[in-house]
Amino acid sequence: MSKRRVVVTGLGLITPLGLNLTESWDGLIKGVSGIDKITYFDASSFPVRIAGEVKGFDPASYIEQKEIKKMDRFIQFAIAATTHALQDASLMIDDSISERVGVCIGSGMGGLPTIEHYHKVLLERGYRKITPFFIPMLIINLASGNVSIKFGAKGPNSSIVTACATGTHSIGEAFRIIQRNDADVMIAGGTESCITPLGIAGFAVMRALSTRNDEPQLASRPFDIDRDGFVMGEGSGIMILEELEFAKNRGAKIYAEVIGYGMSADAYHLTAPSPDGEGAARCMRSAIKDACIKPSDINYINAHGTSTKFGDEIEVKAIRNVFGDDISKVAVSSTKSMIGHLLGAAGGVEAVISVLTVYNDIVPPTINIVNQDPECDIDCVANVARQMQVNCAMSNSFGFGGTNGCLIFRKYTGD
Repeated sequence: MSKRRVVVTGLGLITPLGLNLTESWDGLIKGVSGIDKITYFDASSFPVRIAGEVKGFDPASYIEQKEIKKMDRFIQFAIAATTHALQDASLMIDDSISERVGVCIGSGMGGLPTIEHYHKVLLERGYRKITPFFIPMLIINLASGNVSIKFGAKGPNSSIVTACATGTHSIGEAFRIIQRNDADVMIAGGTESCITPLGIAGFAVMRALSTRNDEPQLASRPFDIDRDGFVMGEGSGIMILEELEFAKNRGAKIYAEVIGYGMSADAYHLTAPSPDGEGAARCMRSAIKDACIKPSDINYINAHGTSTKFGDEIEVKAIRNVFGDDISKVAVSSTKSMIGHLLGAAGGVEAVISVLTVYNDIVPPTINIVNQDPECDIDCVANVARQMQVNCAMSNSFGFGGTNGCLIFRKYTGD
């Protein structure tokens, strides 16, 4: 029995570059940086004082006032991005389809701001001052739960936590759910908001973050020889996936088809990727095999590209391993150069971006390439967006614990 085909019909973005899809995409294509000084707390005593904050976000635009206080910011972002994605898909979830609409939205860290705040309340004022909404405010599956409740999606509901691969795995598993006929529609992606003292401190003491505090917009520089770490970002990327015939029958706009999904483990180290990149390479090969295509069919890769020395070099090594001589024909860019690393939301946001490259035939750049690392000698679309034919795009995500995810999207031609 053939697998059911799955297409993308709606997209939603909340990023450091904008509060919707249009603002974020325009910023990416123009090569704008959303990185700046941290404003959420006094970071003056920290070695890292920059991040990609979402500016001007008002949860009241998406959520009833009485409900806002029951949700951490990462949940609010998920609801906002889902609102945009459903509107973009022109999809209303009513009783006729509700049991066939599911949700799979993950986060890497969950409600860290809530934990920090109420730990302080507990120490200063005692347990009676802890809100009864404390637990549902912070647990990661309440992103999916609240989206399901708000929009009436009664189908499969789950939440994936795989560090920086979370968003990619969430979309990939949603793809599988539709393929095996457990749902006709899935709301899927990632969400994150942990630019907090503890969040920044935790990564800073690992020496994973850039300390280019005096030049925030230049700090995230994947594949550049002077990169010194990633920049934390926040936001959400959500897409609406539908079974092809379901989408066609309702006259939906189709952005692209999801054709491949791969996942693998390095089985190597808590935080470092396998030095030869073999786990990432296996993941990409798995997605290509699942898509029933050849590496040479891929035109664009949205790289994990975090702006860490070894991470970038190892990913390039893995890409070379998979693509061989065809590597010169593939455009590879890291949009983290503009929005930072959104951790659990990264894969969701970057999958949305990859779909837009297929739909618009425009590849966003890797900005801040001044001296490209010779160990990263790929076509990294340096500094300026490129108009080009993109029939197939791949989106890579690699997380702590050696967990890897890869998605492939193809231009939908009506066949």
